[in-house]
Amino acid sequence: MKPVRILVVDDNPTNLKLVSAVLEFDGHNIFQANDAETAQQIIKMNRPDLILMDIALPGMDGLTLTRQLKADAETDSIVIVALTAFAMKGDDQKACDAGCDGYITKPIDTRKLSGLVAEFLEQNLIKKSREDAREKQKEGK
Repeated sequence: MKPVRILVVDDNPTNLKLVSAVLEFDGHNIFQANDAETAQQIIKMNRPDLILMDIALPGMDGLTLTRQLKADAETDSIVIVALTAFAMKGDDQKACDAGCDGYITKPIDTRKLSGLVAEFLEQNLIKKSREDAREKQKEGK
């Protein structure tokens, strides 16, 4: 898989460093933000292919930012995966309802993180190719 741009959004410096190190080792280009406002600035300047989004952030929370990004035509196709310590029943559905494409719970299993990220990116490629095929079909009719 070719390197992709990944934005890691987490207010915990240890988590930010750990996730970034694992994904950098895989050859990806990593951007970091410790709050939603910084994430918004990075997204405008360096549109990522994937965002690992902590739900509990200071100020604007991760689900609010996800809703904003999914409501904007410029950013709605970015893959967003909730990254959170909240593993209570229904939290995965809240993340999905906000527009997250997936959900990873903390503590992060570094042995599985690379594979999970690859799966989310692969699912998105399949989804995009199906959407492109549908669009071409519509244009052909």
